[in-house]
Amino acid sequence: MAAPAHTTTPVNISELLPTLDAVRANCHIADAKHATDYTLCVYLLKMREYFRWERDIAFSAALPHNDLTHWLTQRESRWESLQEKGFSQVPVLDRQHDPFDAEAINEALNELGYVYSSGYGHNLKPMFFLGALESRTTHGGYSLVVSGREFARDLASPPAMSQGNTIFVRRESLRRMLWEKIEEWRWNRPANAMQSALDCYDFDTSVDQSLNAMTDNELQSAILHEIGEVQAGELLGSEWESMLASLSHSKAEIVVRAVRDHLADALSTLPGLLADMNIASLHFYMANMTNMRKELAPKLVAAYEIWALSGDTQDLEELAKESAAHWQRLAEKILELYREQGHECHASLISLIEANTL
Repeated sequence: MAAPAHTTTPVNISELLPTLDAVRANCHIADAKHATDYTLCVYLLKMREYFRWERDIAFSAALPHNDLTHWLTQRESRWESLQEKGFSQVPVLDRQHDPFDAEAINEALNELGYVYSSGYGHNLKPMFFLGALESRTTHGGYSLVVSGREFARDLASPPAMSQGNTIFVRRESLRRMLWEKIEEWRWNRPANAMQSALDCYDFDTSVDQSLNAMTDNELQSAILHEIGEVQAGELLGSEWESMLASLSHSKAEIVVRAVRDHLADALSTLPGLLADMNIASLHFYMANMTNMRKELAPKLVAAYEIWALSGDTQDLEELAKESAAHWQRLAEKILELYREQGHECHASLISLIEANTL
């Protein structure tokens, strides 16, 4: 059972302007170095929603085209001037902190009603954010930190991440990510898992209420996945992260990360969703799965389709029992291959993983 949530009344953000300015500056520097990592379509979609966030425009409202175009030009010009700049120290009250020392920064900020996170995402992109602390609980040896309104964020803005045994879940980023997925589906409205997930809500007549309900639902899924990430990290050790660093910006990194995601989900996410029989989240789980992950897990795709058509969870439940062992064995083989071949292992890793789908 989770320990009681820690909450506090936040001080006014105006009292933390030096902290806020430093975090925002680091967000801009990270984006300046990595915004071009996205495909043009994904980049433009993320920039639209970044503009919406900065201007606090409702999801249901149309974006002002001329203002958006002007903002985009200015932002890209600003990023161009920051590409060679290093990250700033983060001041909190009267102390300066390394921007990646999130633990020390949070020791001060949590008591003031705020939460900070920093780390590295795909392609080793640095990520930073500062938001209002909504709750902090402990559960099964994990510290679960949920943030609400965000005051500083970067373009990537992942809805959840883990550092050690601390799991950060960003409600506002999760809500925004869900809206991006909804908007993307609405372009063509395909009959797929995303449609099934949205059919569990009333987005036609109650957009805000439905989005809030979906966010609450998927908050639990995000926590389940991050618990799985922590468990996977305990199984694989720090060598896994060293290997990922050597694979940056390659197909090998993409497939290796897909294996790790499958392991995390097999350890926590899928068993948790099935235990709760969370229908909307099961549909969204598949809707949010990358094509690479689907290629590596054809049995999972087939089991989901059987459940979606018949309501029979037997195949999903049986797969959940066997998949953790499969992905752990494969992850251990990946590490063995990395030890043997070092930086020359890219092609061998891809072949190994493609030969061991489930």
